[in-house]
Amino acid sequence: MDTADDLILVVDDDLAVRESLKFSLELEGLTVQACASGAELLDHPALTRASCLVLDYKMPGMDGLEVLDRLASRGLPLPVIIVTGYAVAPLRRRAAAKGVRFLLEKPLSDSTLLDTIRGVLSRRASPPPSDQGVAT
Repeated sequence: MDTADDLILVVDDDLAVRESLKFSLELEGLTVQACASGAELLDHPALTRASCLVLDYKMPGMDGLEVLDRLASRGLPLPVIIVTGYAVAPLRRRAAAKGVRFLLEKPLSDSTLLDTIRGVLSRRASPPPSDQGVAT
């Protein structure tokens, strides 16, 4: 799979985490841009062409789920991977209710995040299922 044309947006208020994620993903050949907040993401000029969003949950001002609500209100259904140090059951349920399929707990291993991103991108690149053999 060629991921060179896919843009990954990383959003985390912690500079060290944000830069570390960006660096490790770029080492794997991904195109990555980083934002320090949900507000910065919502104003990002490349938001509409992003292939995947890696989104911290707990950020000042606007948490990750509020960012998802704002994206939905704009009609921007991006595949989202939420990363958090607070992966408790209520958060998992709230995220799932908003369509989030991937919630990863910090500290992250580079391979876990990379495998999850590759999975998201491969699903986007797959052709839609054929309706052959489906009874109508």
